[in-house]
Amino acid sequence: MATITPSPAIDGVAIVELTAHGDERGSFTETYRRSWFPGGREMIQSNRAERVAGSIVGLHYHLHQADYWHVIDGHARVVLHDLRDGSPTDGATLSLDLGREADGTEHHLGLYIPPGVAHGFASLTDLTLTYLVDGYYNAADELGVAWDDPAVAGDWGVADPVLSDRDRANPRRADLPNELRPHARLRT
Repeated sequence: MATITPSPAIDGVAIVELTAHGDERGSFTETYRRSWFPGGREMIQSNRAERVAGSIVGLHYHLHQADYWHVIDGHARVVLHDLRDGSPTDGATLSLDLGREADGTEHHLGLYIPPGVAHGFASLTDLTLTYLVDGYYNAADELGVAWDDPAVAGDWGVADPVLSDRDRANPRRADLPNELRPHARLRT
């Protein structure tokens, strides 16, 4: 069974220590259960992202959508930043590793990210990340903040990243328009 631990840095984020069961045939891991997050909504869409080593995706955030991430192959450095006005952890940043490092060190974790928490990851190796969301794709709720904003101070582990045009153009936290600033407990 998984162990769910509230993040010590960002309110509402949950770190899930997954348990792998294996034998000579391989392994089995339960990666998600609805009952692990009693305060959240039902996850209704599953997505898969494959990225090459040296890529950074993010920082993205949603006003109305939560995510649940699990790296199924490779090594990701995840950076989270609380953008929620009125949150007890507004302005806090958390960096953690998911997946398997090149030396075999395993970070067998799932990660629950509530609305209003900016999230991104660096591919420290080629990787495959799966993620569940509790809302269907909505272009109006696909928002971003600069990955290299000094106010975020994320530890990405990548010096010269490969970035999308979208992620290069994201504004700094201080430049987010008021109508796009998340607020604590904002949920529809």
